[in-house]
Amino acid sequence: MEFPIRTRSTWLRFGSHIAGLLLCITLSHSAATFAAEQRLVLQLTVDGLRADLLTRYADRFGNGGFRYLLDHGTVYTNAHYQHANTETIVGHATLATGAQPSTHGMTGNVWYDADAGELSYNIEDPNHPILPSRAETKTGEQVDPSQRLARTQGRSPAALLTETFSDKLFIHTAGRAKVFGISGKDRSAVAMAGHMGKALWYSTNSGDFVTSTYYYDDYPAWVQRWNDLRKAESYAGQYWELLLDDPVDYLLGQQDDRPFETDLKGYGRTFPHQFGTTDGGLLPTQIMASPVGDRLLADFARRLIENEHLGEDEVPDYLSVSFSSIDAVNHFFGPSSLENEDAMLQLDRTLAELFSFIDKRIGLNNVIIVLSADHGMAEIPEYVNELGYANAGRLYSDTVVDAANRIGQSEFDYLEVVRFYYRPYLYLDNQKIAESGGSPSVVRNALALALTKEAGITLATTAEGLVTLPDSKLLRQIRNTYHPQRSGDIYVVQAPYWFNFDRGPVAAMHGSPWSYDTHVPVIFAGGRIPAQKLHRLIQPADVAPTLAALLGMTPPASAEGRTLLEVMVQPRMSLQTQAVPPG
Repeated sequence: MEFPIRTRSTWLRFGSHIAGLLLCITLSHSAATFAAEQRLVLQLTVDGLRADLLTRYADRFGNGGFRYLLDHGTVYTNAHYQHANTETIVGHATLATGAQPSTHGMTGNVWYDADAGELSYNIEDPNHPILPSRAETKTGEQVDPSQRLARTQGRSPAALLTETFSDKLFIHTAGRAKVFGISGKDRSAVAMAGHMGKALWYSTNSGDFVTSTYYYDDYPAWVQRWNDLRKAESYAGQYWELLLDDPVDYLLGQQDDRPFETDLKGYGRTFPHQFGTTDGGLLPTQIMASPVGDRLLADFARRLIENEHLGEDEVPDYLSVSFSSIDAVNHFFGPSSLENEDAMLQLDRTLAELFSFIDKRIGLNNVIIVLSADHGMAEIPEYVNELGYANAGRLYSDTVVDAANRIGQSEFDYLEVVRFYYRPYLYLDNQKIAESGGSPSVVRNALALALTKEAGITLATTAEGLVTLPDSKLLRQIRNTYHPQRSGDIYVVQAPYWFNFDRGPVAAMHGSPWSYDTHVPVIFAGGRIPAQKLHRLIQPADVAPTLAALLGMTPPASAEGRTLLEVMVQPRMSLQTQAVPPG
């Protein structure tokens, strides 16, 4: 029987709707089945892992670490942060909440605390001091100089303004899910553990894993046992040696002795790098600036999984493991160094061992793994100069302050118009300006315009400029970073490949809005998540709502990212659709 064209078209549309409805029902049922199978969410964040480092070394990876994720996961090759200040706390908080920094409030590692009248470290909290892990601790140099600005040794997530995925999971399971965040850095652990989980982190003072009274009244017995082993101290006087037999086996084997790398007080610029003594104060920091730091963190993760019984019941648990050694190695030696390549290859082995342990204990088909990074990393300016890119240099904090004060004096006859500068924000002494009869608004906008003309600065803008300047991708990134109570008077954007930080032992720095700092990997794997490689633009803020969707949960309250539909589990068609555990 022939239908009239209109009638046949109506039936075709009706059939299409029915097919779509049946597919949605099938996918919904499949997703619900998948969610019920999951016993652990393992969120891996590799601090400073620029996305192209995975492709650069791909042919040198083994089968069970990065290769397991790349071959059996949903791999997004074009993931970029949409904020401008690409720092550790900013990226971790964005991954954790699915929100932009303008919403979650973590606009930088440091910001101005108006109540205290001082610069404030992002997670410091005098109400929750760090628990002593031993009778005496040594005072060493921190890997990240921003921690020098912390006025107290207290830590908590109080300054994180929104809930995280881990918080949502805890609420969704009525408090039954076990939630942990561990890292080589305090801020990384705290951000991912959220407000309701437990955070522990490696101390570059002692080499122990520590926490604060926000999380515990005293250390769990298993943590104290781990600390009592003094594993970091066991490396005193030993060497970080190459994993492979000879430098010629490395892609960057000729990049070992470069004058612009940092010699961290005897650690050296070339292999082998010798760790210091237990009484030298710098050993825990040197450990973190080597593959050993990530190895200790993975070992601590295994002990946590065992002793806290993660993944042992029908309620999905959450463990965030944020590796910090790649970032530290990058800061001292640069991302295109032999040290970086060896650290990546050794992290690959560390991940393979961790995945094998989890597979034997829980089963990787019962684990959702997501891997990303908090930011990328710029090349060392002198290195790109050598390669022929002449317009790269170093923009030091004192240079920015001197330039702003010089401009303020020449245009307004004000001495020392700057109160603080902690990149990317310049804080002006608005009280002094007002008392001198000036307009703070006029002064800051004039300063921003003049600073834009300084060497190494692409743009300097005020909050007013975010509204009045022509719209652009760069301006949108700065808007996504802006928070009225925490952002400074002027946002200073360095030019591409310009270092922007304090003078000191740091050779390379991230923190810019340029693609080498915003481009990070995003990979979902485990269970029946499809194996595929996708090149469309996404953002790390999509991770938290996607994890929520995989577990059948509402996204975190302030999440602005979108669910990545390609990750959603397809119906089980055959045994071939299942992920293969690492071998």
